[in-house]
Amino acid sequence: MQIRNVAVIAHVDHGKTTLVDQMLWQAGIFRAHEEVMERVLDSNPLERERGITILSKNTAVHWGEAKINIVDTPGHADFGGEVERILRMVDGVLLLVDAAEGPMPQTRFVTRKALELGLLPVVVINKVDRPDARPSEVHDEVLELFMELDATEAQLDAPFLYASGREGWATAHLAEAVAGPGRERSGGLTTLFQTILGHLEPPPGDPRGPFQMLVSTLDFSPYVGRIAIGRIERGRVRVGDRVSLLSPGAPGLPEEGNEGVRESRVMRLYEFAGLQRLELQEAAAGDIVALAGMDGVEIGTTLTDPAVRERLRGIAVEEPTLSVDFSVNDSPFSGRAGRYVTSRQLRERLFRELERNVALRVEETDSPDVFTVSGRGELHLTILMETMRREGFEFQVSRPRVIVKTGAHGSRLEPYEEVAIEVPEAMVGVVMEKMGARGGAVEGVRSTERRMTRLRFRIATRGLFGYRSEFLTDTRGEGLLHHRFLEYGPWAGPLAGRKRGVLVADREGVAVGYALFSLRERGTMFLGSGVPVYGGMIVGEHVRSGDLDVNVCREKKASNIRTTASDENVRLEPPRKLTLELALEFMEADELMEVTPDGIRLRKRELDINRRRKAARAVAGS
Repeated sequence: MQIRNVAVIAHVDHGKTTLVDQMLWQAGIFRAHEEVMERVLDSNPLERERGITILSKNTAVHWGEAKINIVDTPGHADFGGEVERILRMVDGVLLLVDAAEGPMPQTRFVTRKALELGLLPVVVINKVDRPDARPSEVHDEVLELFMELDATEAQLDAPFLYASGREGWATAHLAEAVAGPGRERSGGLTTLFQTILGHLEPPPGDPRGPFQMLVSTLDFSPYVGRIAIGRIERGRVRVGDRVSLLSPGAPGLPEEGNEGVRESRVMRLYEFAGLQRLELQEAAAGDIVALAGMDGVEIGTTLTDPAVRERLRGIAVEEPTLSVDFSVNDSPFSGRAGRYVTSRQLRERLFRELERNVALRVEETDSPDVFTVSGRGELHLTILMETMRREGFEFQVSRPRVIVKTGAHGSRLEPYEEVAIEVPEAMVGVVMEKMGARGGAVEGVRSTERRMTRLRFRIATRGLFGYRSEFLTDTRGEGLLHHRFLEYGPWAGPLAGRKRGVLVADREGVAVGYALFSLRERGTMFLGSGVPVYGGMIVGEHVRSGDLDVNVCREKKASNIRTTASDENVRLEPPRKLTLELALEFMEADELMEVTPDGIRLRKRELDINRRRKAARAVAGS
């Protein structure tokens, strides 16, 4: 049987998972009247809530006499580690580009990784049925991107298709795509499948050689334990075979001795078919399979024939750029909601995350209760926090810090981001002003047909801390902001941070509507009435630059006198809802975020009001 292994890559919201839905439908994976939810591969609850792909997923379809293994990848730059390791498992990529937005920051990132590995692309300009679509211009922009990334002649010769993933059709002719309903609709995705089979090469590998496979991803089953997933590079594997596990290292035959070498037996062997895994007795070179029974296997491990222990080149993942401190929750409310609250439980969970999340780093510190966790961005870190919170963990998180490197002659380097912003024309001024104050440099400006303006900036990662909430306020929710890691550059010096202070509760108790109503002119509240608070807990954002200690538990004085003025109705504005991303951006260095299964709170590191005032006087005096 012919085999093609292809990864679907694109920027977030360009339609990868929706297109894969249609590929599954038209390949006959689902029955005609079967009820199937949209974005069926986004099976993780967090993915469905946020509308983004977080984890790479494997599936497979049969088209004619061929089998096409499809890998759906994340579209957000923070999950680039998922894309980097998956690309080692495929022989070509399906690059989706929105017909209106064109190549975006993540498009550049994933395309560069694919071209560096020598993968052949098939370009799909998606959403050509959008009213503001500009497919011919996007076609030229993709070719320019390929040339900027030093694509080979074979990669530059990539076929271009024009499609609507939601409607489920694709064509190689632009005139048909823009002419309205026609024969390309009745043909469905036939052109896409034919292009994949005709343009992409079958996987290399000698099925008669000794077995060799690189583990690209992991799964777990309570019945069979850890499951290793990857593409068989050479040879065959059967159920019951003994295989050697070579830990990541230099490619080739390992040095003398058995360091980093273990042996195990293949207990179960699976292939992917639609949304299911089907048991096999034997698989050969080129296919993507899952092997159960591999105790201690990790991502990047090479599985080989015990007689020929030849290690494959490991999976290279770019280094993290942001770090935060996870610590045991020591607030007055600790232990009220969480099941896992000790440092031992926190440590075990964080190090267990490293087994799947190859772009994450966890380090122990001088304190046994604090662990430094480094990731590719704020979303990368907050997804981990949200997952742990839902599992019943309770912990505290510090303000994020950039990871600094040392350059030539001892110079200090920090990470820079490429930022793509789309806003209405009337709001360009305020965005340029705010980004300029944060050290952002304009790289490009372009107007669209929808009276929108697309701006591109280069800015230090520190400059983006806390900006997203300001951006949504300034643009009234109409703007779009995307960013990705660009490079390490010179230290940008001091940058503007949060301009406003916070409202801090001065005692433990329960927030009362009467007290919150009297504080409405002091700032924006983060909580409503009836919420428990403790001294040192941040309850709102101050309208001025300094912090203000307030009593949110003050009740109305009881008396026998009743007047119209004293009995006015207490009508509170809805509080600002704290999300993990908003709280992480909002925090300053002297504050912590308390993450528990029942909610998110902000607090001061030093809860005692007198000690905070004494420390503030010491800082002012120095």
